[in-house]
Amino acid sequence: MSLRNVLASVSDIALEFAVAPSWSRVGFSARSQLEDWNDHPIPRMDGRVVVLTGFTSGIGLAAAQRLGELGATLHLVGRNSSRVANTAESLRGQAFDVFTSVADMGDLDAVRSIAAEIMEAHDHVDVLVHNAGALSSTYTLSPQGIEMTVASQVVGPFLLTSLLLSVLGTDESPGRVVTVASGGMYAERLDLDRLLMSTDSYNGVRAYARAKRAQVELTVEWSERSSSRVLFHAMHPGWVDTPGVVTSLPTFHSVTKPVLRTPAEGADTIVWLAGAARTELGSNGGFWLDRHRRSITKIPGTEARLGERDRVWRWCLETSGAVL
Repeated sequence: MSLRNVLASVSDIALEFAVAPSWSRVGFSARSQLEDWNDHPIPRMDGRVVVLTGFTSGIGLAAAQRLGELGATLHLVGRNSSRVANTAESLRGQAFDVFTSVADMGDLDAVRSIAAEIMEAHDHVDVLVHNAGALSSTYTLSPQGIEMTVASQVVGPFLLTSLLLSVLGTDESPGRVVTVASGGMYAERLDLDRLLMSTDSYNGVRAYARAKRAQVELTVEWSERSSSRVLFHAMHPGWVDTPGVVTSLPTFHSVTKPVLRTPAEGADTIVWLAGAARTELGSNGGFWLDRHRRSITKIPGTEARLGERDRVWRWCLETSGAVL
């Protein structure tokens, strides 16, 4: 191992141990430079179909932009029809191949509808990126009566994955499912009994963290239950300056703004997971930050209890009506 590689490895470990520098722009800059990411570009994705939810701003838009530059065919999903149309038109103006569908990922009927649209438009899907999801301070219910944070970030993505599973990947190349989680999930333990908050106990930050924890744990469960034809990975983008952060965490944004990552920096690992060679990803079911696999627990007591992932999996099956 070269001295540069040793320095890069030691730097990564030190940054991750400190947490705040790791998740800020400092961590991204240090890793990308010490590891020479520019000298190891993400492969072209010409002819590959990428379905991406939540693309009209922030990290999702940056990911769509980069995937389009790499030649991917984009099928983009958003919930606001006018923003979907306007953003898609802008991307098409850059000569990207763009399809769109409109759906709120918390509405299970809408999820079923867009799954049918996607399968009608493409004979296969190479990559499915679950990026949609916001931190809401207001308690609301989905059309099916599920608390909206959980509906849009856990149940909806679970259903869309199950509906597209049969067309994910080809015989020559496994499909990939990439879930965009959050480092906030480290503060919570997977617990089905606490996943759904009531209107009296609702806390938006905690609801978001619990939903993100569920996403990461379900990624592991999907990887263990699915064939090698589909690869499942989750990631967190670090601290990123996005419209969602400005709206939902204004104090955090004002304090940390000088060190927040750009949306493109936050999206980098999403695009890397979508396009990198399978040998670079290692075993299925990883959780990533800055192109490095990370532990899914940092705080004692937040490890999932034995059988809890299975409980959440079965609840998602029943609640979504998915058939596997």
